[in-house]
Amino acid sequence: MKKLLLLGLVIISTSFSVIANNGLVKYESPYSVKVTADRFENIVKEKGLTLFARIDHQKNAKSVNLELRPTEVIIFGNPKVGTPLMVCAQSVAIDLPQKVMVSEGANNKVWLTYNNPDYLQKRHDMNGCDAIINKVSDVLSKLSEAVVVK
Repeated sequence: MKKLLLLGLVIISTSFSVIANNGLVKYESPYSVKVTADRFENIVKEKGLTLFARIDHQKNAKSVNLELRPTEVIIFGNPKVGTPLMVCAQSVAIDLPQKVMVSEGANNKVWLTYNNPDYLQKRHDMNGCDAIINKVSDVLSKLSEAVVVK
């Protein structure tokens, strides 16, 4: 099935569901937050991308006696892709490197979420960068699909 990223459109295939709205793309994961984040980290490394950080917000909350549902953020990227984006619009550096959030919602569903590259293109008024934006979109969707597929 061809995946469309239209605001508010839910796309369901035989193996995963995707929601795109409010500038975010969300994939439902059949795995726990930790397993989903581990799978994402492993795939990022396998693909030769740079893993900058993995932040466990739940662990950090516990360290100050606060509660938070499982929430992790993975920061990763590739300067061969990020740099051309910053050449198009230097302000996009505030949103780079790329990041994904893996979190457990109130309904116990686990989601892998990232900024929709089309949203970033609009946010930073990038012109003449469609090919790079499309490449980023394609890479992010392929990584995410590989993570959440059973």
